[in-house]
Amino acid sequence: MGGIALGLLIPFAGTVLGSSFVFFMRKEIPSILQKALLGFASGVMVAASVWSLLIPSMQMCQGMGKSMIIPPTVGLLLGFAFLLLIDFATPHLHPMGGVEGPKSHLSKTTMLSLAVLIHNIPEGMSVGVALAGALDGDVLISPAAALALSLGIAIQNIPEGAIISMPLRAAGNSRTKSFLVGSLSGAVEPVGGLLVLLLASVITPMMPYLLAFAAGAMLYVVIEELVPEASQGEHSNVGTIGFALGFALMMVLDVVMG
Repeated sequence: MGGIALGLLIPFAGTVLGSSFVFFMRKEIPSILQKALLGFASGVMVAASVWSLLIPSMQMCQGMGKSMIIPPTVGLLLGFAFLLLIDFATPHLHPMGGVEGPKSHLSKTTMLSLAVLIHNIPEGMSVGVALAGALDGDVLISPAAALALSLGIAIQNIPEGAIISMPLRAAGNSRTKSFLVGSLSGAVEPVGGLLVLLLASVITPMMPYLLAFAAGAMLYVVIEELVPEASQGEHSNVGTIGFALGFALMMVLDVVMG
């Protein structure tokens, strides 16, 4: 049980750590650093989607013959569709500006928080699914691999926490409020992961679909928001370098610990 709690809370700890940057940095993150952090987060999420979610999903379907590709493909597309639906239904503000979703009179602080909640939904689900798979002896996910995924998402959450808390501070909020809002934005991850674990006995037969679903949802966030924001304007190559470093780090974590 201790390992499960650790796996659920590690990503949240990453968000808290990143949000704490607001106490010892200036009101705004330099653009070049923000692009590097966004690129790094993108690389971690893409690598986690491939190595920790999609590949195990396909491995679980090897005995299905040519139809083995159906569960990963269906799950992946459903993950994209789920986040697309949330994007359309929820007004939210991107970290680097731009409002999406239905028209709303919500404050920028609230919309920015909603944006992070959207980001964190698939991350929490992916950790929960991986931990549920590790608890099931028939699923090709080791406890170490599940922990590697949790650690990788925590590393990705450090820059994400800073990218949320710093703009809130720049908008005139106190350091404490900016820190709390940034930290609480990551609370959905352990909650989502725990809900998945509580339903583990029901969802185990659907594990190939769920692993791919989590991957699709994470990839949607990367493609729709993180990569465009890291690539626009000057110093776009910095975001690309950050992506490469994040992908390599997550790949190494998965292979070494998995």
